[in-house]
Amino acid sequence: MEVKVWSYLKEYETNKEEIIKAITDVLESGVLILGEKGRELERQYSKYIGTKYAVGCDNGTNAIVLALRALGVGEGDEVITVSNTAIPTVSAIVTTGAIPVFVDINPRTYLMDVTKLEAAITPKTKCIVPVHIFGQCVDMDPLFEVAKKHNLFVLEDVAQAQGAEYKGKKAGSMGNISTTSFYPTKILGTYGDGGMVNMNSKELHDKMKRLRFYGAETTYYAQEQGYNSRLDEIHASILLTKLPHIEEYINRRREIAAIYDRELADTSLILPFVEDYGKHAYYLYVIRHQKRDEIITKLKENNIFANISYPWPIHTMTGYQYLGYKEGDFPETEAAAKEILSLPMYPTLSNEEVMYVCEVIHKILNE
Repeated sequence: MEVKVWSYLKEYETNKEEIIKAITDVLESGVLILGEKGRELERQYSKYIGTKYAVGCDNGTNAIVLALRALGVGEGDEVITVSNTAIPTVSAIVTTGAIPVFVDINPRTYLMDVTKLEAAITPKTKCIVPVHIFGQCVDMDPLFEVAKKHNLFVLEDVAQAQGAEYKGKKAGSMGNISTTSFYPTKILGTYGDGGMVNMNSKELHDKMKRLRFYGAETTYYAQEQGYNSRLDEIHASILLTKLPHIEEYINRRREIAAIYDRELADTSLILPFVEDYGKHAYYLYVIRHQKRDEIITKLKENNIFANISYPWPIHTMTGYQYLGYKEGDFPETEAAAKEILSLPMYPTLSNEEVMYVCEVIHKILNE
């Protein structure tokens, strides 16, 4: 048996006719960019997470760039986030001309440690970017207290937490603005790149629409400096076929997580810690062990493919050395990066495959 860390092939095979029809409908419509499919996805995704507005983008990275631009973040501003995140979170901040400022993580959840926010704030701080990583939300109430006290914007990065909840509110519905990615591996993913920005402010909505379209509201006339960052109709149409099933996807992920929880409870692994304030969507099922690399190697020998998210904290990367951080600055982030791994997690995994993963892990740990 082979168990991949992620695969879309079973899902595609099951929904092939619907996906092909969605693509064909677009191709036969005569409209490929900024059409009704994109507008309908914006309406439906906003309704799903509980915001008034949404603007589709070409990918999740540019969604963050444009969201920051819409908030007025630019050259010399500081944006607080975490080093335990995907490169795009930080790359997007840098693209605006702003300076990423990191805080350490909570060692139980791997999410931003909001108790460290205040110490990171300077007169240049303009925005906080909480990353709802692995499928669970950052503790937002104390974060908002800090943001309000210092008059800071909050941009939620929801790329890994579509459908997750914080005290009954969907991830992406709480900040001044939020972004998500529709990269294929995401809980709601297309078969290529895509992104979305959500907000409740009409002013931010209108600015975002201009920013993704060269700064223009009508063709050939720019009201401000903008970009080319449009979600095309084919990907919007594919996403419209999948969005009605997102809760099914999440429920299945939670079922798989429950099997892992049960079957691996008596091992030396550190299993995911779930905060009681929210609903975990299990984009990833992240475990921890001091012999992480050995476990991954032996899993691979048994045709089970795990992943590390993320093996190198951003502040330790050569590309971000200019920020002035050094190893040891964020001990919890650095310790986690040496020990965490992600087990296979996607809705089309069978119980048999999940049990096989658990059996092999038991065998590895008992050798």
